Amino acid sequence: MRIHLIEPLNVDQHFLSKFIEEAENAGFEFHQWRDRKEDTQTLIERCKDADVVIFSNIPFTAEVIDACPKLKMLSVAFTGVDHVDMKACRERDILVSNAAGYSTQSVAELTIALMIGAFRNVVSNEAKTRSLKGRDGYVGNELSGKTVGIIGMGAIGSAVGKICSVAFGCRVLYYNRSPKKLDFGKQVPLNDLLKASDIVSLHVPLNDESSGMIGEEELAQMKSTAVIINTARGPVVETQALVHALRRQSIAAAAIDMYEQEPPLPADHPFLSCPNIMLMPHIAYATQEAFRLRAEIVFKNILQWKAGKPQNVQ
Repeated sequence: MRIHLIEPLNVDQHFLSKFIEEAENAGFEFHQWRDRKEDTQTLIERCKDADVVIFSNIPFTAEVIDACPKLKMLSVAFTGVDHVDMKACRERDILVSNAAGYSTQSVAELTIALMIGAFRNVVSNEAKTRSLKGRDGYVGNELSGKTVGIIGMGAIGSAVGKICSVAFGCRVLYYNRSPKKLDFGKQVPLNDLLKASDIVSLHVPLNDESSGMIGEEELAQMKSTAVIINTARGPVVETQALVHALRRQSIAAAAIDMYEQEPPLPADHPFLSCPNIMLMPHIAYATQEAFRLRAEIVFKNILQWKAGKPQNVQ
């Protein structure tokens, strides 16, 4: 059987070689491409003879899947799989495994950085210093002791909540679609969380239930001094609703790492002219440590599948 790694995994080849060797020892033939291409024709060319394909967040459509008659498994080097046509995979009985947990720590740490950055006006103060200005309007707020509301208590949301509670002494409220008992924080209805929180941090997957879950009605319930952080998925927050809330100053600030599309953003994207918003180019997951763990997981997914014990199945 053939494994095709169709893009770089952002780890050095020496590190990757041990996983390639394990796969070859298990009977796989390994093929690798070291550049990233997203157009349909190139994807088909790279995948058409594969039994297993490894890729991250490249859109993997039904057209590509239908052009790959040998395809049996996708080992997705990403946490979400909303870029994969899951319906087409199920119709073909193609197993899809994700890289669950690889970026938990990296996303949690950037989320905390965005909280502090928003509260301490890091971006605006850095810009003032570079433009030879003084400290006018420099006074910020501490994270310590604030109420942090976390929407979605999977691995990442739980990690953020624990850091906020243990390291900063925050009061943690959380909303989760199913009951969850943790050794910190309190589970509350969404409306109660929005009204009480100084910071609202989003950590839900993108699906029919979560798409647009934070819109005008939800933002209107937040404190005028509150900050919203989105390191989950862009469409979880309605863009125009957030822009209106920031321009009306009905909330204080936002920090965003996820959008409706991958950066670079178009020049007319409304966030670019919006006040009090910190914008990141989708980097919460991007640490050397996370990428090494990701490589380990995606190859282990394949070996476990071959052994008849598939893991991280979507």
